[in-house]
Amino acid sequence: MSNSTETNRSVVIERSFPHPPEKLWRALTESALLAQWLMKNDFSPEVGKSFQFRAEPVANWNGVIDCEVLAIEPQRKLSYTWGSMGLGSVVLFTLTPEEGGTHLRMEQSGFREDQEAAFRGAQYGWQKFMGQLEQVLAGSAT
Repeated sequence: MSNSTETNRSVVIERSFPHPPEKLWRALTESALLAQWLMKNDFSPEVGKSFQFRAEPVANWNGVIDCEVLAIEPQRKLSYTWGSMGLGSVVLFTLTPEEGGTHLRMEQSGFREDQEAAFRGAQYGWQKFMGQLEQVLAGSAT
């Protein structure tokens, strides 16, 4: 039995933040804060709402990621589709209160075996985004 199936590859990043879930939730769901650590967007926290992330276009990519909100449990869970350049994946943020702050788990799932470049790009990108999220949280009011 192979240890990777057709679309079951995921990028998972887990971090603990010294901030309450409410503060993390705002950074994940308020468009202006989201733009500071992830990308420009027209996000609205409503299940079924379509939105886009917009980055600077680069060679072979127009800089647009098409998304749709799949699930919202305030201060606990946020999920949306992430579609770009043939990649149809799902991003899931899970927030868990812990002593002194919040544990955040981000999983982007649905990478096919033939999407190695997208998979590696997501691994790199999410590490960078999480670092930027830490900076935004450290600099924003509670």
